[in-house]
Amino acid sequence: HSPYFRHYVSPTKRSARMAPRYEIAVGLHRGHRTSKIVVSKSKTDKRHKIRPARLKGRQTKHTKFVRDLVREVCGHAPYEKRAMELLKVSKDKRALKFLKRRLGTHIRAKRKREELSNILTQMRKAQAHAPK
Repeated sequence: HSPYFRHYVSPTKRSARMAPRYEIAVGLHRGHRTSKIVVSKSKTDKRHKIRPARLKGRQTKHTKFVRDLVREVCGHAPYEKRAMELLKVSKDKRALKFLKRRLGTHIRAKRKREELSNILTQMRKAQAHAPK
């Protein structure tokens, strides 16, 4: 026998005594036995665990607060102001091209254009509701 099959248990014996599967390099049950991470669908269940990698990039209340505060204090970057001017005169495609050159990727540019257009609509609403 080769060293890989040193702990081989025949299938009949295995089912009879339900022995743990041993670490063998080949075969149907090869590899190191590990315990499965149980992920429940309901969020109230105590076993429900979200892997930390899944949380990367998710915006928390605190980061949103900090970013809003920084935006309020510092204002917009010059390229954002220019893109907003392009959006004001309804040159959406030109604004997208401009943002793509500044940000590097098409997806980031689309997201930034959407964000800036939302800011413009909020500013228009605030102006409309402002007392005269």
